[in-house]
Amino acid sequence: MTLINRRNLAAAGAAALIPASAVQAQGGNTAPGLAYRFSLDVKVGPAQELGEFGGGRRRVIPITGGTAFGPGLSGEILPGGADWQTLRADGVTILQAKYTVKAADGAVIGIVNTGVRRASPEVARRLTAGEIVDPSQYYFRATPVFEVGPGPHGWLVENVFVCVGERLPEVVRLKVFQLG
Repeated sequence: MTLINRRNLAAAGAAALIPASAVQAQGGNTAPGLAYRFSLDVKVGPAQELGEFGGGRRRVIPITGGTAFGPGLSGEILPGGADWQTLRADGVTILQAKYTVKAADGAVIGIVNTGVRRASPEVARRLTAGEIVDPSQYYFRATPVFEVGPGPHGWLVENVFVCVGERLPEVVRLKVFQLG
């Protein structure tokens, strides 16, 4: 399964069209900073197994609720979303989760979060079995894209974000950072 889609292609194409002089004018080749914005504790239900498909074992993990908390966003994760996963034999899991957050002010925010979790086959087996595994033993990163109308949460659609994940038995914990 490839993670190339029109949004990713458009972003890559736009970046390729930026002249080198413009990059240098914006600070050269300096790495962008990261600023912590909020965390998401996403409650999940039991996996629905779909079988072998698309280069790995496909399954769907229902999203049943949760919380958003931190300096940039607070609210509740609404039930009804899901995380579609492809678990490959090499210990890599390709993830795409779609769900919504109802912010404390009542605004509903859509999230499409695409990522990768990579672990040794043994650690991957333990995670899939629902065991608690120290997050330093695996790599779990994703790039959330937010969908919300104009207003106080408009900054979510005007910036790029990355998150670091941790898989717990009934919760996926994500720390969301804004790319500077």
